[in-house]
Amino acid sequence: MTRRHSLSHRLGPIVLAAAAVLMAAAGTAQSARAGNDIEGPGGKGAQVYCFMRNNGNVHEVSWTAAYALIKRQSAGLFKTSPEHAAVMITEAVVQNPGTFPDCGRFLGDLYAPRSSGSTAASPEPGPTSISVVGGGKAGGSGMTRSERYN
Repeated sequence: MTRRHSLSHRLGPIVLAAAAVLMAAAGTAQSARAGNDIEGPGGKGAQVYCFMRNNGNVHEVSWTAAYALIKRQSAGLFKTSPEHAAVMITEAVVQNPGTFPDCGRFLGDLYAPRSSGSTAASPEPGPTSISVVGGGKAGGSGMTRSERYN
């Protein structure tokens, strides 16, 4: 009986590790499909973003609404990053052009560099913002990259 007990002690961590790997793989597959599926978070985010842009709203307002919806709808262990949300919207629009017929012209705005005036008003960083561990923006001094290195 001692032998059986020691075997279960050895297999316990292996079974837990295997379960963790399977769960992580399932989450990755789910998040990869989320951008492609029109009913998933990426598709719903694309619907909001494209609808708002087609009705005259500026990028910042449309992006904030779409990103908030994607974060709320995503069923992952971790928060969806702005970069990933932008990719999810792009994938949904590109793979469903009939559903989003005039939205392709707005996709570039998801990846365009931010102007210095718009960052103070936006509650969420855009997909091209760079955050550092300390919570601020990279550099923190207010200098641009070219000013810093010239």
